[in-house]
Amino acid sequence: MKVLMINGSSHKEGSTFTALSAAAAALAKEGIESEIIQCSKGAIRDCVACGGCGKHPGKCAFDDDIVNEVIAKAKEADGFIFGTPVYYAHPTGRILSLLDRAFYAGGANFAYKPGAAVASARRAGTTASFDVLNKYFTICNMPVVSSSYWNNIHGNSADEAKQDAEALYTMDLLGKNMAWLLKAIASAKENGLDHPTPPPKPFTNFIR
Repeated sequence: MKVLMINGSSHKEGSTFTALSAAAAALAKEGIESEIIQCSKGAIRDCVACGGCGKHPGKCAFDDDIVNEVIAKAKEADGFIFGTPVYYAHPTGRILSLLDRAFYAGGANFAYKPGAAVASARRAGTTASFDVLNKYFTICNMPVVSSSYWNNIHGNSADEAKQDAEALYTMDLLGKNMAWLLKAIASAKENGLDHPTPPPKPFTNFIR
């Protein structure tokens, strides 16, 4: 089993990476592999609702490497953890652009797989950012993995984040809870219990 993690920070090994690494270490102890994809490679353009992915299901029309890479890896992944630093009490533009396009073009690769969000900040805005990322899970039939507190870490650098003992505890438990749910889902499938198949979805427009 494997958990795909996305670091939405421009800083490759900062506070967000510290939080994700703590969860990854807990997963490793449970025998579960993980991979952290960095969003710091370059600019990530936003979704323009062109509908191009409808002509090529599972692939964004704008092939700028990282989005389609994430979609492809999501198909093979069993769970996800998305991490972001706080920018103006909100996730970074780069992770939102990535997730908007990845979920719109390749949502089927995420559906029914557990997801968790992580936010880092010097001071405030973590819960608002945490809330935004969780909405991707709840619109895509994904179980949301929790811990003993909101999955937030504080520090203006990796060194400061490593001093947030409660946050590191929270991330460790998050990894353990993710592992437990992944194993529970695998056990259910082995015993003939798979996720439900949703019926056709009606679309209601409020303005006609």
